[in-house]
Amino acid sequence: MGVSGVGKSTIGNLLSEELSIPFFDGDDFHPEENILKMSKGLALNDNDRLGWLQQLNKLAIEQQSKNGAIIACSALKKIYRDILYNSIKDSTRFVFLDGSFNQIKERINARKGHFMNSELLKSQFDALEIPQNAIKIDISLTPHKIVKLISKEMDNKAEFGLFGLGVMGKSLSRNLANNGFKIALFNRHVKDVEVDVAKNFKNDFEELSTALPFDNIESFVGSLQKPRKIMLMVNAGKIVDYVIEDLLPFLEAGDVLIDGGNSNYHKTKERFDYLKSKGINFVGTGVSGGEEGALKGPSIMPGGNKATYKEVKPYLEAIAAKDANNLPCCTHIGTEGSGHFVKMVHNGIEYVEMQLLAEVYTILKALGNNPDEIANILEGWKESTNSYLLEITIDILRKKEGEGWLVDKIMDKAGNKGTGNWTTITTAQLGVPSTMITSALFARYTSFYKEERIAASKNLEVNNTLDINLTVEDVLKAYQFARLINHYQGFKLIDEASKSYSWNLNLSELARIWTNGCIIRSDLMVELVTTFKSTDNILTDKKVIEQLKTLKPSIKKVVSECILNELATPNLNESISFLNSFVIENSSANLIQAQRDYFGAHTYQLKNDKTNKFYHTDWTKN
Repeated sequence: MGVSGVGKSTIGNLLSEELSIPFFDGDDFHPEENILKMSKGLALNDNDRLGWLQQLNKLAIEQQSKNGAIIACSALKKIYRDILYNSIKDSTRFVFLDGSFNQIKERINARKGHFMNSELLKSQFDALEIPQNAIKIDISLTPHKIVKLISKEMDNKAEFGLFGLGVMGKSLSRNLANNGFKIALFNRHVKDVEVDVAKNFKNDFEELSTALPFDNIESFVGSLQKPRKIMLMVNAGKIVDYVIEDLLPFLEAGDVLIDGGNSNYHKTKERFDYLKSKGINFVGTGVSGGEEGALKGPSIMPGGNKATYKEVKPYLEAIAAKDANNLPCCTHIGTEGSGHFVKMVHNGIEYVEMQLLAEVYTILKALGNNPDEIANILEGWKESTNSYLLEITIDILRKKEGEGWLVDKIMDKAGNKGTGNWTTITTAQLGVPSTMITSALFARYTSFYKEERIAASKNLEVNNTLDINLTVEDVLKAYQFARLINHYQGFKLIDEASKSYSWNLNLSELARIWTNGCIIRSDLMVELVTTFKSTDNILTDKKVIEQLKTLKPSIKKVVSECILNELATPNLNESISFLNSFVIENSSANLIQAQRDYFGAHTYQLKNDKTNKFYHTDWTKN
């Protein structure tokens, strides 16, 4: 584009040879009446140009559906350019050939046989609205140099693609852009519901000025450097498979897809194998931190081939949160579904941490404290047992709406997105006693039966005359005890899965990337980085053992008082119940094994039999 005489046709023809795509001169599409008018020295008006511009737009759409094309057109005003790239804006680039009036007038006077003469040049300069986002080229350069510059700019594709602009997708996009990456953005088009989402999002934030927005999948994929790297930020489940199938026709061997949603790790392994058969690399990636974390730095858990991770490492590690040593809270977890597995367990640990704080709130409230007073108590706990969830709980308890506290007005029905359910199923499948995660999940399920709970509260009256013999210090120590058991169980589940699936997971490194950015970051997690360097079982660590011994009297006291006063504290109860059952050298499971043998002939082993032989007894005979 540019005024008449800047060399649009010359450069267009040369560029056509360079890029091996066809060239069309817009002048060849002028209707006869326009040519006659200009030949008489009369300038075209907007009405004269409308049909001509629409014809060129039709041509552009036809060529865009093929391999693209180069079209020379003056396109002096923004309204003309809007017509020209109607429906194909995301896949169109304008090249503005720029020169001075005298320089161009000299060129026009030197050419022969053209209907446009230099007398009309001033009207063109008067009409010219310089484009903001075009490739701007100085026409004083040689044609060869101009073509090379344009070719280089046209090849300046996005480094990284973000597919899906929900809350997390938008925050990660801005994070990538803030870290200097040129990105392509995609969001689907749904008539009257989701229209121009990517374009509007790009226009809302200055850091996205160089981002390329799309609602057409083929154009989105085509805008990316090879091998393409595309992060999917869509809802877990079937939608991931649908998106993969939509992308596959436009992908090539060696391209990388990153699933950044909360997908089930079994499905991630299936997708990993399926895409491997197509030559496409797949990285199942856990992302924790919520909306703010995704923007400022989340904890990232990528699982896939190590070689594939190296390709996406610069992007993921750049946007991740940083630990105390300024290292990224992102590391290669392992292969296949390992990244999504550890994110799933992260969420299970998170369920428990949230439930424990809810139970602490229940106890402190029963001791006569209002939300502000409870917040002040928890504020004092930060020095010895701080965590992100503790901090946000303090903020929540202090939030008022009118004269009252907002927390008191919120319906007591807790939802879930499925990861706690998956963790509970997995811990049962692997035979690992992650009892606190299960208890926290069932506490949410119990809360959801609001109407039945109301009826039960009337039919089965609870004790409203509380006589709780507890101090705030007792509650703090019980909370600390339960958190140690929660983290033991969560990491034990990860360790057992690592052995079962041959993932060779590094628990210390995993704890390290959970020290910042993620929802379960805490002072305890920082301590576990060191603990896991010498053991995979924190219940064998001398420091943890001493802590549990010191805290055990408090958890026993708190749980006893809560039961006597009919306060529901299922996770606190479970923490001491688990330890009591776990530290018994000789448990009652011998009776259960005998019962199994009695009714089902399941056999049993004998304690003092070193042959590990299995026995069966006819229990009906003396």
